[in-house]
Amino acid sequence: MKKRFLALTLAGGLMIGTLTGCSSAIKDSDVALTVGKEEVTAGVANFYARYTQAQYETYYAGILGEDMWNSEAEKGKTYEESVKDSVQKDLEDMILLEAHMKEYDVTLTDEEKAVIKKAAADFDEVNGLEEKEKVSGADTKTVERVLTLMAIREKMAGAIKAGADTEVSDEEAAQKSMQYVFFSYKNKDEEGNTTELSDDEKAAMKAQAESFAEGVKAADFETFAGEQSLEVSTATFDKEATVPTADLCKEADALAEGETTGVVETEDGCYVAKVTSLFDQSATDSKKQSIVEERKNELYTDTCKKWRKEADIEVHKNVWRKIDFNDLKVTMKMMETDPYADQAQTDDVAEGQ
Repeated sequence: MKKRFLALTLAGGLMIGTLTGCSSAIKDSDVALTVGKEEVTAGVANFYARYTQAQYETYYAGILGEDMWNSEAEKGKTYEESVKDSVQKDLEDMILLEAHMKEYDVTLTDEEKAVIKKAAADFDEVNGLEEKEKVSGADTKTVERVLTLMAIREKMAGAIKAGADTEVSDEEAAQKSMQYVFFSYKNKDEEGNTTELSDDEKAAMKAQAESFAEGVKAADFETFAGEQSLEVSTATFDKEATVPTADLCKEADALAEGETTGVVETEDGCYVAKVTSLFDQSATDSKKQSIVEERKNELYTDTCKKWRKEADIEVHKNVWRKIDFNDLKVTMKMMETDPYADQAQTDDVAEGQ
């Protein structure tokens, strides 16, 4: 049985999708989590869990298979257990973020509240009573509460991240650049199928790489590679880089500009590289942005972690275990829209004039 449910998320704008499911045996008013003095009802917990479940079943079921929720996500933990743990942490964070709003002067505007209220009302209008009863928490009040928490999380995340240090020196972010040639231990046919070289073929490929590494020392890297019909790639790196490989970046990082590496062998093949610059400004500027973003994310994560550690959190396991992803299948389908609707309306107005 497939029933339609709207799931909503607020992340700068409002996106609407549909949930389809078959049954529910959870009492909405039961308490699933207690965070400080705030109680998270089973309805709120279940609806948010179903929304998260929908994302996984929509985008990963084809990869993980029909029995995805019983598949192992990590050692000793199924996907259902892993995702439910993530949902639990999300809910704890959202409650704590709401509790600390005043510290960051964060509020929801009347306009934002109106958007949330309308979204919840639209949900109620689109779905009949029978359909909504299939998913615990699928009522206007609960949907509005979930959307409010998600909206607060977005605004609080921005406020917390704003406190991160955005000053990054050239020295801290410095990036070098290289040219390199890859001698692969795999063959790919016209249909895209990949096969492993034999041990003898790998030995011959490594010998070719060694010959190239020796010959290119006294030649222009790109010209020498072209003469042998070898493809030259480029990359920017520092001592911690892992692309194209960590070992190649580490060896190249010890060289002066214009010097070449020896043969760096990996499981997939051999690399030979030439350092073309000890300071790539464009790549360094990009790295600075990456470092700032990392600092912001770390500040947000650490702040939430600190609050969770300080808070009195209780998980009501007898309620929480009733949220079972195997008993209720849920998928997401984005609402269909006419991309030409606005244009058609504009055209009609123009013709009317």
